[in-house]
Amino acid sequence: MGQPLLILGLETSCDDTAAAVVQEGRTVLSSIVSSQDSFHLPFGGVVPEIASRCHLEVINAVLDAALKQAGVAFSDLGGVAVSYGPGLVGSLLVGVSVAKSLAYTLDLPLIAVNHLEGHIYANFLTGAAITFPLLSLIVSGGHTSLLYMEDHGQIKVLGKTRDDAAGEVYDKIARELGLGFPGGPVLDRLAGRGDATAFSFPRALMGEKGKLDFSFSGVKTAVLNCIRRETEKGRQINLADIAASFQEAVVEVLVGKALLAVRQKRTKQFLLAGGVAANSQLRKRLEQVLTREGVELVRPPVEYCTDNGAMVAAAGYYYLQRGRLAAWNLNAVPNLGFGPLKNK
Repeated sequence: MGQPLLILGLETSCDDTAAAVVQEGRTVLSSIVSSQDSFHLPFGGVVPEIASRCHLEVINAVLDAALKQAGVAFSDLGGVAVSYGPGLVGSLLVGVSVAKSLAYTLDLPLIAVNHLEGHIYANFLTGAAITFPLLSLIVSGGHTSLLYMEDHGQIKVLGKTRDDAAGEVYDKIARELGLGFPGGPVLDRLAGRGDATAFSFPRALMGEKGKLDFSFSGVKTAVLNCIRRETEKGRQINLADIAASFQEAVVEVLVGKALLAVRQKRTKQFLLAGGVAANSQLRKRLEQVLTREGVELVRPPVEYCTDNGAMVAAAGYYYLQRGRLAAWNLNAVPNLGFGPLKNK
């Protein structure tokens, strides 16, 4: 028996600088994440130029910390995996450049990971027995997608958002309410103290039988208009009721589409992924609904829902097993979708 394969994962697609070492695609030996929240907080959202500069400043320290926490040296690694898209191009380029330099210098395989697939593979870090075919719902600040996976690398997009992503809407509403950035965690906590029936917000595309696309621009506009209308009338806004009613609308749509997909595809396993996968109401409601359908819900630990290097390393391991390696001319692809890696 050879030594267990260790993959170094680098993640810089947005505003978190992350590195991790994962053994055999399943066991996390280290996971270091440097957050930039304090830098972007005054602006109510991520500023791309600030994000890329922050990555440059801390990535070496994050990398060193990941190796130290794992108790390994560069010579112990079996590959270098990195998110190369989708994301902010300046941020992506930092991670891609570092990964290419490391892989070339150490004579290791360079593995280019689709950031969205990385989120799916966070579920492989739970210890659950993942079986194909399966369904996956990715819900994050930039993406909301419902996927059917027949096997590793065989992904079909069943539905996606036609406008705003769910996480993006959380951030915009939190900003309007003066709740800071990122908005998801604070709105989730606030919703737990509110009345979800206090306001009626729209559930878009729920009436289109058999359709699995999402739309969240309508609920965003409705909530923002409600806040402004209440303010103009001089009324005291009950933040908890607004948050609870908004979250109820979003979760109802996400769970409803997930249920529809399960009944169409008849899979026995469903993977939740992305930053919004940490939402307490979504995790609870989805588990309740899928359990009644006889479907197992697999959810990453909260720390692996948001961007991290461990999910990239996990995905990278399975990429490597399929011989899916990147060429040295690998570049960042900010609008990358699902599909095979192509380098020209």
